[in-house]
Amino acid sequence: MSHNLVLADWGTSNLRLWVLNETGQVCARTTSTDGADTLSSSAYAPLLRARLETLGIAPTTPVPVVVCGMAGARRGWCEADYVAVPAPPLACLNQAVSIFEAGLDVRILPGLAQNTADEPDVMRGEETQLLGFHKADPNFSGIVCLPGTHNKWVRVTQGQVMAFHTAMTGEIFALLSRHSVLRHVINGETHFAPGEPGFTAGLAEVFAKPSQWPLALFSIRAAGLLHGQTGKGAAARLSGLLVGVEVAAALSSMPGTCEVALLASGALSPLYAQAVAQAGWQCRLFDADSLTLAGLQHAARQLFPAFFKG
Repeated sequence: MSHNLVLADWGTSNLRLWVLNETGQVCARTTSTDGADTLSSSAYAPLLRARLETLGIAPTTPVPVVVCGMAGARRGWCEADYVAVPAPPLACLNQAVSIFEAGLDVRILPGLAQNTADEPDVMRGEETQLLGFHKADPNFSGIVCLPGTHNKWVRVTQGQVMAFHTAMTGEIFALLSRHSVLRHVINGETHFAPGEPGFTAGLAEVFAKPSQWPLALFSIRAAGLLHGQTGKGAAARLSGLLVGVEVAAALSSMPGTCEVALLASGALSPLYAQAVAQAGWQCRLFDADSLTLAGLQHAARQLFPAFFKG
């Protein structure tokens, strides 16, 4: 067997690779824009081999590879079907799909599915973060929030995923800020600092009157015309309204606990932490990128136990 093992988070837009040695330590890593969105199924293996060569790995014996994310989607490398919830994150390892290509011995992790008639939902990639979180807190009971373009809200009981919901808040924000009348006041200034007053005000407004948020949207445009509101202030208020109504809906749909585990990285971390706290809930923050790596490492130890020493 190869002296290296490769972990891959193959998202829609990006590919992240980590190389492990036989003790399980990361000895190399790289990120590229080789996202799954533009790849045909036949392009994955050659592209992966090319990226490994840039890291000094020329596969002569099969290199073990564990992959999560959109490579396992229907239009990806090879479809890895969903595991139905309720289920523990570890259940995904039992349905990993094997691919044997020249120089590669690949396992693609499946996603999770909520296969109900009234609330069908799916996730792919986030289940690996949940696996990493499960290793950190195996008996957690509460709500797990995973912010992103399509945010996931997951109800977990004693480490088992019971149900989840997806919120398209990031995509809605992008559409309204770039393609609606609000673009004239936001003017491309969609990034704002945590603590921006407009964000706090938007949260407070929607928490006080959750059903009224559609009536508040056009006032963002009016404030630009009448009160000289800046683009950053407008973006912050729009974000506060959208994140606020998402948080209010998610927390009301998952009663029975008052703790939220927030698995987030980057600019969304402080925004969702503020929103959950302002809603009156306890919030524990975990770094999502670290959990993805931890989940892949745990999967690798289960799927390729002979690789690791000790």
